Amino acid sequence: MRPTETVRRLAPVDLAALSALEQAASADPWSPGQWRDVLADADSRVFGIEREARLVAHAVLVRLPFDAELQAILVAREARRQGAARHLLAAVIEQARKWQSERLLLEVRAGNQAALALYRHAGFGEDGRRHGYYPARNGGQREDALLMSLPLT
Repeated sequence: MRPTETVRRLAPVDLAALSALEQAASADPWSPGQWRDVLADADSRVFGIEREARLVAHAVLVRLPFDAELQAILVAREARRQGAARHLLAAVIEQARKWQSERLLLEVRAGNQAALALYRHAGFGEDGRRHGYYPARNGGQREDALLMSLPLT
C-alpha cells in the first residue's frame, strides 16, 4: 500500500466503484443488488482502498451472533502484492474486535496460495474442508473450500 492510501469504510455512494472493481477483478462478481444490501446492513462493514481516486481493493465483514465472518476480499490485479490485502485484513480484524466477536471466520479456495499465506501469517488456523465446494474454473475440477478461523478473545 502506498503512503497516500488509507483503508476506509465504504458507503452506498461507493456502489458504482464496487461494481466496477468486481467486474474487472472477480471471477464471480457480486451484483449491484448484493452490494446495495451489504452496504445497507447494520451488521456488515465494507472496507476499501482507493488509489488515484479509483477503488483498487475491498473487504466485506459480517457480524454474526458470536463471531464475525470475512465474506470477501478482493484486490485489483494491478494493485496486488503491494500490501492492500494485508491492510484490509487488519481493518477487518480491528472491526471484529470492536464488535467483541469471539472468532473471525472465513473460507478460501484450497488452491489460492496467496490468500492462504496472508491468512496463515495473520494467525488463522484451518478448521475444516468442504470438498468440491467451489465451481470449476477454466475447465478444471471443482475445488475444495478451506474453513479457517482466528480467535479474537
